[in-house]
Amino acid sequence: MFGIVRPCAHRLSEGLRTEWMAHLCGLCLALRSDHGQFARIVTNYDGLIVSVLTEAQAVHTTGRRRTAGPCPLRSMRTAPVARGEGARLAAAVSLVLASAKVRDHVADRDGLLKRRPVAAAARRVAAGWDRAGARAGAQLGFDTAVLVDAVDRQTGIERLAGPGTPLLTVTEPTETATAAAFAHTAVLAGRPQNAAPLAEAGRLFGRLAHLLDAVEDQEADAASDSWNPLTATGTSRAEARRLCDDALRGVRLALRDADFTDGRLTHVLLVHELRRSVDRAFATTTCSHQAQAQPTGRELTGGQQPGSVGPVPPGKPEGLRQTGSFGPPPGNPYAPNSPGSPFGPPQPPPEPPRDRRGLITGCLVWAGLACTCQMCCGTFEDPWSRQRREGLCSQCDCGSCCDACDCCSNCGDCCSDCDCCDCGCDC
Repeated sequence: MFGIVRPCAHRLSEGLRTEWMAHLCGLCLALRSDHGQFARIVTNYDGLIVSVLTEAQAVHTTGRRRTAGPCPLRSMRTAPVARGEGARLAAAVSLVLASAKVRDHVADRDGLLKRRPVAAAARRVAAGWDRAGARAGAQLGFDTAVLVDAVDRQTGIERLAGPGTPLLTVTEPTETATAAAFAHTAVLAGRPQNAAPLAEAGRLFGRLAHLLDAVEDQEADAASDSWNPLTATGTSRAEARRLCDDALRGVRLALRDADFTDGRLTHVLLVHELRRSVDRAFATTTCSHQAQAQPTGRELTGGQQPGSVGPVPPGKPEGLRQTGSFGPPPGNPYAPNSPGSPFGPPQPPPEPPRDRRGLITGCLVWAGLACTCQMCCGTFEDPWSRQRREGLCSQCDCGSCCDACDCCSNCGDCCSDCDCCDCGCDC
């Protein structure tokens, strides 16, 4: 799946993680219900934001969730999924924008699309998605012609752009398309007063999506001699980062002007995770998916191998213990439950026996897990034994949801009242 907003499951509270998955699965199932199984391949992380925005503004009712059946991508478990107009609008927008992406790759003659038969088949698929998205949008009162027109203008703008062309001229069609989609969520939710601020948030989100895609693909585009906005306009990465930072601040300010019934997930995705997406694209920060040293009495000297001994250099703070083979382990080694005792640490009670899956069924479940991030940053059942497993980064420190919010830096504890950071302060 594609998209710039890809939250790590460990940065979301359990409630918000459940909500996020409900919208992701709701988008996928809305595509299947309205447009067939093949349409599910356009499921993307950014499209579900349309569904999230619609639900965040609407009055919550008992019919906004339904229980979906087992799915290989959920380890063959059932789950509550989003339903309603928000999921259907997200599906229509995803179809039209995926169609645009396919046509763009055809125009650039990327990969197999250099071959005429493959390009012709791809154009037919894109045209079908355009028609399906238009039908679904019309049922919801949304004119997808705005999106199609923006995509068509994009090609002409890119053909005329050159050194000195303002970068925001190139991003304008994408901004227009996402602004229209965001604004229509206010119409569906019955909050027309939110249309203007959400259109502004959508416009800046579209700018970020276009810029981050250009930044991430610049080296690959140069190697394949493909068109890239930064290279074509002669824009530096420093200038692109400045535009991204301005857009991040604008999105946050626009969301403050909108009225939400429950805006926590919206805030996490469009404030915290959007900033992380920028940091990830520019390689300024990374999610620390690596083991951390345990803090205790002393810090290793520079160049000293773990397990060696030596004096702590003057001027260095104490904070990390040596983890070598010299010296007794911490604590009382004679305590029956001590890590250093011959009895070892206390063991959790064994899990009750589970029905094992057969070889073929287990292989199918494994294939589904391998296609998702569950085996990396999720909790899943072992494909064969059905035991609960933690993803590869279960021991990582991904940070809290407030680490990336620059509006929290000088406000004290503004994260104490909700699952994420409220950031209602004016700093």
